[in-house]
Amino acid sequence: MRDDTRLPTSPGFWRSPLRGPWFTSVLGLVLLAGITVLFVTGLVSYAAYNPDLSPVNDKTPDKGILGFYLFSWPTDPHWLYRVNQGAHVTLGVTLIPVLLAKLWSVVPKLFTLPPARSLAHALERISLLLLVGGALFEFTTGVLNVQLDYVFPGSFYPLHFYGAWVFFAAFVAHAVLKVPAAVRNLRRLRAEEPASSQESAPAPEQELVSPRPDPATVSRRGALWFVGGGSLLLFATTAGQSFDGPLRHTALLAPHGGPDPGSGPNGFQINKTAAYAGITAPETDEDAWRLVVTGRSGTLRLSRAQLRELPLHSAALPIACVEGWSTSDQWWRGVRLRDLAALVGHDDPPDVFVESLQRRGAFRHAALRANQIADPRTLLALYVNGESLTPDHGYPARVIVPAAPGVLNTKWVARMTFGETR
Repeated sequence: MRDDTRLPTSPGFWRSPLRGPWFTSVLGLVLLAGITVLFVTGLVSYAAYNPDLSPVNDKTPDKGILGFYLFSWPTDPHWLYRVNQGAHVTLGVTLIPVLLAKLWSVVPKLFTLPPARSLAHALERISLLLLVGGALFEFTTGVLNVQLDYVFPGSFYPLHFYGAWVFFAAFVAHAVLKVPAAVRNLRRLRAEEPASSQESAPAPEQELVSPRPDPATVSRRGALWFVGGGSLLLFATTAGQSFDGPLRHTALLAPHGGPDPGSGPNGFQINKTAAYAGITAPETDEDAWRLVVTGRSGTLRLSRAQLRELPLHSAALPIACVEGWSTSDQWWRGVRLRDLAALVGHDDPPDVFVESLQRRGAFRHAALRANQIADPRTLLALYVNGESLTPDHGYPARVIVPAAPGVLNTKWVARMTFGETR
């Protein structure tokens, strides 16, 4: 069966002259750097939700030891989450051609016989299966999340989080086994492209080289340029989602944060409209809506007019979402959360539990840490860019916190309970 060239288990089945240790090693080292950055920025993104603060922030309650690294998310610099998540999503999309080319280059190894020649070879094969499956799962769920297409079963957060740990464990195991060989291959092989498909390589790597290659139509360096061009194209059609203005229109493959927000002071991106969240005009009418603030000294019910009579402050802060899109700094104006905490008996701002008028969906409730409340730029915003919030931007009032993920900047705020995170 191994010698039957009609079957993928035969080396003669794979005829491309491009496959070989040099081509595979270059792609592998690019992925080694890129996936490491993806994993780190992904963990940082998860920490930004402060999942160890409150169950409402934690979408992976059974993570156990996998949450060992969590830390209190800071508020400085105010663009921290915007840059981290923009880099995570843009890099992930940009690496897709490299990942596909790498998988194509090593696909013969999935069919080699015997399945295991030694313990080291068996471990390599197992890590390879986990690596391929994990990579396809993580990149697929990530792209679907970026496109707001939640077609997979269950919540994106635990699927992507646990999948990332499985994938990265396999990735590390595979890297430990293969990186030394990849570096040796690049050093051993000529600096110029090999003249033929029969590269000089160690025996285990020689199985990537076809014994009967088809005539070459492109050089290996040309193939790398093709892969790099694909990555550059994806970068150019994704990165603009992190910017306002003309660059946003170049992000053809990335969501622009929901429907066209239009122009004017409220003309910047959103994910959820008031209609989508089930927010109705009667419940947000200024005469009907009240903000319920609870703390050590009791409970206050404040109308929007009463909030406007309190000292108002301004802060220039962006909105940044897990899907990778973000806005430039918007000019918000409202009441400091630490001032609201003081109204109900908290001179030293504690944690707070924020509830929205939204009745269904993730993050209709959110908890914020004391350091976020204490920051003078953390506001219960009533205005943005000189005008009242529109319903889609959270009218009559919304939270805005420096460096926090967009979902923690709760819109349509109904109640704030200081000293409690539930």
